[in-house]
Amino acid sequence: MQLDTYISDLLYRYECVTIPELGSFLTQTVSATINETTNAFFPPKKVLSFNEQIQKNDGLLAHYIADVDKIPFEVANKKIAKLVAVLKDNLSEGETVNFKNIGDLVFNTEGKITFEPSYQLNYLTDAFGLSQFESPAVTRELYKEEAERIEKVIPITVTSEKRKSRPYLKYAAIAVVALTLGGLVASNFYVNQIETHNQLAQQEAEKQLDTKIQQATFNLNPLPAITLNVSKQTGNFHIVAGAFRVEENCDTTVTQLKADGFSARKIGTNKYGLHQVVYASFETRAEARKALQNIKTSHNKDAWLLVKKLD
Repeated sequence: MQLDTYISDLLYRYECVTIPELGSFLTQTVSATINETTNAFFPPKKVLSFNEQIQKNDGLLAHYIADVDKIPFEVANKKIAKLVAVLKDNLSEGETVNFKNIGDLVFNTEGKITFEPSYQLNYLTDAFGLSQFESPAVTRELYKEEAERIEKVIPITVTSEKRKSRPYLKYAAIAVVALTLGGLVASNFYVNQIETHNQLAQQEAEKQLDTKIQQATFNLNPLPAITLNVSKQTGNFHIVAGAFRVEENCDTTVTQLKADGFSARKIGTNKYGLHQVVYASFETRAEARKALQNIKTSHNKDAWLLVKKLD
């Protein structure tokens, strides 16, 4: 009769399995763990230990053996006692007693039993089917640095022709255009909402600009007064040249477009944190569409129309 088979069965169900006159195997449940050095993930499990001090027969092992082998309880106890006597002899002679799928027992220099668990089985039934695995280190910072390096050579542009390569940028633009073209009712509702929200901000901006213009107008007798005429780009229809994660690239693009004769400017960042550059802004959709067609034909086929109220 091999005790390790019966003990192994009982360890799934009980926290303490005693071998009379020898000691007890104990289990303690521990949570899942992570090895930060190897990036290994370990599922929750029962940790095994052995206590030589707990030797009193509680009947658990004998009852289980009697039920499995269909023998009387007393006969099971006698078989356990015979096996324990053999195990103690082997231990006293310096041998290692192995319990399959449980661990090894051996006497130390002080004549005490020491236990080395095998961890071949996870006796925690709630973790059945779970195994350890290793995950590669996360290198998002390296990817970010590489993306910024590439962007300095090739700017990120949001175009309808490249939706598959940058879907999360295109979907934002598609949603805005679809809102405008999807129906007059929905479009008017959206425009009215942002009109109310931005009216006070627009008035305040114009007031500040007028103040600056007045400050720039001065009189030096007998010279006539000089009035500065400042033109402002207004309108809710913007022709987008590109969107950039690095603002330095954004400024470079604005300078280049102005050198090419466009009224280029930055209109802030979108919800993805990208700095947007536009060729120009227009009051009406018709003007914007006409200008967009010319830009697509002569300068940038990836340019696209953004309908947005600017704060």
